[in-house]
Amino acid sequence: MARNLFLVLFAVATLLHGSAAQTRHVVGDSIGWTIPSGGAATYATWAANKTFTVGDTLVFNFTTGRHDVAKVTKSAYDTCNGVTTIFTVLTGPATVTLNETGEQYYICTFGTHCSLGQKLAVNVTKASTTTTPSPAPVPTPAPKASPVPTPAPAPAPGPSTGPATFIVGDATGWTVPSGGAAFYTTWATGKTFKVGDTLVFNYPASAHNVEEVTKEKFESCNSTSPIATYTTPPVRLTLNKSGEHYFICGVPGHCLGGQKLAINVSGSGTATPPSGTTSPSPSSPSSNPSTPSTPSPAGAPPQDSGAASLVGFSATLLSLAVAFFY
Repeated sequence: MARNLFLVLFAVATLLHGSAAQTRHVVGDSIGWTIPSGGAATYATWAANKTFTVGDTLVFNFTTGRHDVAKVTKSAYDTCNGVTTIFTVLTGPATVTLNETGEQYYICTFGTHCSLGQKLAVNVTKASTTTTPSPAPVPTPAPKASPVPTPAPAPAPGPSTGPATFIVGDATGWTVPSGGAAFYTTWATGKTFKVGDTLVFNYPASAHNVEEVTKEKFESCNSTSPIATYTTPPVRLTLNKSGEHYFICGVPGHCLGGQKLAINVSGSGTATPPSGTTSPSPSSPSSNPSTPSTPSPAGAPPQDSGAASLVGFSATLLSLAVAFFY
C-alpha cells in the first residue's frame, strides 16, 4: 500500500515539474510585435539567446487592426508571402502555444510589415523528461522560494503616423452578418478613413466577393456592372481618393442580408458612414466613385512647377524695371 502511494505521489510531482517548466515568452519584450526600427535583426537577436521547448507560449502584443500574426512555411517566411498561411490570428494580444519541434516561422501579413522586419523564426526543441533523483529529505525546513515575477505585457504600439490598415468587421470578417446591414454601419462609425489607408476583406475563398459600386446600386443591392470586382481573398484595397465609397458582396442575397459597407474617406477628421438620403453633388469629384480603389497606395499628383517658375520669373523682371526707373 505504501509503495503504491509513493508511486502516485512521484507521478504527480513529475507532472507538476513538467508544467512548471513551460515558459511564457513575450515576443520583443517591451517593444512588442510591431515594425522594428532595427529591421529583421531585432527579432532574430531577441530569439538568439532563448530556449524554446514544446509547451512554451509566445505572446504577441499588438493593436488589433494594425497588425496580425501568421504562422507560415519557411519559403513564405523568406519571401514575406502572407497569401497562404498555416493559421492567422487577427486580434491582439495573441498567445501561440508551441506544440511541435523544429523551426517555426511567424510574420505580419499587413502590407510591407514583414519585409520591413516584422518576422520571427524560432527553433523549438522537445521538453526534457529526464529528472535527477532528489536526496532524501532532511528534518530542517527548506527556505521559502521567492515567487518568480510574471512578465508584464508589453505596451501596445502607439498610433501609426502613416497609412492605417482596417480589418473590415474585425474578427467577424466579411460575411452575411447576423445583425443585418447595421453591423457594418456600426463598425465604420467613429473610424477615421484617409486616402492611402487600406481595407482588408477576410472571407473563405468562393464563399463571397467584394464589389465596389455606386451609391444607387449600393442602396438597391444591384451588383450588375460594378466599378470593380475582387474575388480572391483576402482582398486588400487601398483607398486612393476621398469621398464616399460603397462596397457590397455580389453573391445573390448576401447584400440584402446586410453584407454591405459604406465609408467616407477624407484627409482628416473622423469619418462616418455616408448618409443614405443625401445624394452626392455631381460637381464634386470626391463624391463620384468612378475610379475603383486600388490594391496599392496611390501617389500624390505632381505640382505644376512650370507655372510656379513663370510667376517667379515675371516678378523678378518687374522688380528690375522698377529699380531701373527709380
